Amino acid sequence: MNYNIRGENIEVTPALRDYVEKKIGKLERYFANTPDANAHVNLKVYSDKTSKVEVTIPMSNLVLRAEERKEDMYAGIDTITDKLERQIRKHKTKVNRKFRTNGSTADMFVAVAEPEAPPVEEDEMEDLEVVRNKRFDLKPMDSEEAILQMNMLGHNFFVYTNADTNSTNVVYRRKDGRYGLIEPN
Repeated sequence: MNYNIRGENIEVTPALRDYVEKKIGKLERYFANTPDANAHVNLKVYSDKTSKVEVTIPMSNLVLRAEERKEDMYAGIDTITDKLERQIRKHKTKVNRKFRTNGSTADMFVAVAEPEAPPVEEDEMEDLEVVRNKRFDLKPMDSEEAILQMNMLGHNFFVYTNADTNSTNVVYRRKDGRYGLIEPN
């Protein structure tokens, strides 16, 4: 795994870099082959002395992403690692349940793509100006996988290619907590 560690208002010391690589590197045990993935780690320190750790690991069928805000940077890194482990276990369990007849699911965890964009603030939307343009490949999947991916990213919607119809679909979280699906005619 390749590490892209960036600090905002903090210098990334060799000790901090080693700690991040050691902790995030533990995730490799969940894969049969070491993934050729890029781990994007962003470390921030705010003026109130709190720190924020963001980790994004884009892969072909999944984007692992977590963020944590703590007083102690090292405690935040530990918590992030736990969150990412839970995401991997949850995804592998669902995939195992779905694809039991296909054998090992480790080949589903292969590296690609760029990290997800951070959510857009509401006041930015009022300007009606496109402030970021993003392109990505739509992976063929079913609605259940798309909902899982959406939840892992922490988003309210997810765009994907329906594996059965080969059309672009959108799943979204409704206000009542259930999910909706938008399909073209």
